Amino acid sequence: MLTLEKFKQAREVLSGVILETKLVGSGYFSKTTGNNVYFKPENMQVTGAYKVRGAYYKVSRLTDEQKSKGLIAASAGNHAQGVAFAAQASGLKATIVMPKTTPLVKVNNTKDYGAAVVMQGSCYDECCDIAGQLTAEHGYTFIHPFNDLDIAAGQGTIAYEIFQNLPDVDVILVPIGGGGLIAGVATLAKMLNPNVKVIGVEPRGAAAMYASVQAGSVVTLDRVDTIADGVAVKTPGDIVFPYVQKYVDDILLIDDGELVDAFLDMTEKHKMIVENAGLLTVAALRHLSGAGKNVVSVLSGGNMDVITMSSLIQHGLINRSRVFTFSVLLPDQPGELLNVAKVIAAKQGNIIKLEHNQFVSINRAAAVELQVTLEALGPDHKREIIAALNDNGYDVKIIQPTGVYS
Repeated sequence: MLTLEKFKQAREVLSGVILETKLVGSGYFSKTTGNNVYFKPENMQVTGAYKVRGAYYKVSRLTDEQKSKGLIAASAGNHAQGVAFAAQASGLKATIVMPKTTPLVKVNNTKDYGAAVVMQGSCYDECCDIAGQLTAEHGYTFIHPFNDLDIAAGQGTIAYEIFQNLPDVDVILVPIGGGGLIAGVATLAKMLNPNVKVIGVEPRGAAAMYASVQAGSVVTLDRVDTIADGVAVKTPGDIVFPYVQKYVDDILLIDDGELVDAFLDMTEKHKMIVENAGLLTVAALRHLSGAGKNVVSVLSGGNMDVITMSSLIQHGLINRSRVFTFSVLLPDQPGELLNVAKVIAAKQGNIIKLEHNQFVSINRAAAVELQVTLEALGPDHKREIIAALNDNGYDVKIIQPTGVYS
């Protein structure tokens, strides 16, 4: 069982190994949400995520015989690095099965900790099946990423640090994938203060724990569809599920588009890189009721590749009308492009890109297409620019990029 003694032991084992990540107050989110918001930055943790807590504690609990067999784990990245780190620190061999879509930074970091990586499967659940097959073939010791009480106890040590930094915390927001993190945090938090509210946050496209709580038993989803790869789990853990049922006060569901906005906010306002799974609790801040509460948002990790970061920033700017593209049809004659540019300049729009297509019509004298990508200050500024173009006789059509989350 998850007991106070078990949490204390986990804290002792982890002392000096992990970082005690200090809470970071957020003036921006406090002002915009009406609560006193603090971040628990596990994105700054050793290995870049909270997962090292549970993995290291679990490995410390293994027998010599279990250690001698070598370790194996299935993971979308953060548990992989946690197990690899723990194995390296203990002089053990580790094999990690990761989805084929895992960001390169997570794959390379796992290899850097000395683990062998097998990239198969499209999601965690498929990787877990493959890891089970390899365990049967080679006799490895399997380290589950969430459905294990030692793992949950290690993750739960986060609650100790939250209460040390903010004894009068009212609400703790925790991302949910398989349930190990929230089971540990919620159980210990309620032991320390039964009045604290622990709220889980899941992506709407992978809400397996929400479905399970509603059903009263563990549910397996047919599919998962979310950009938050770290929590893309079809089946939550049955061992940790009772703790979620007992100690978690509520579960909020977040759309992927909200994660895009949250990434932009964290990058611009806090200069922090937080991966999509960790951004769940940032997006959830705007869904909380009440005012003046001390709210801690657990940022579970920050392992994100540069290409994904670039895509999120671009999508975030588009969502907020700070970048947009429009097209107009112009007569194919000198000076028309300059006239459009003058209208935009008069409204302080910043042109990023121009495309001039002379082949949109057979009758080039009648029309050519001009596509313009602009940087604006937001929705109001965007409307001003479009209105000015319309007033000058241009029929503006907004072009929405494909794949944009909004």
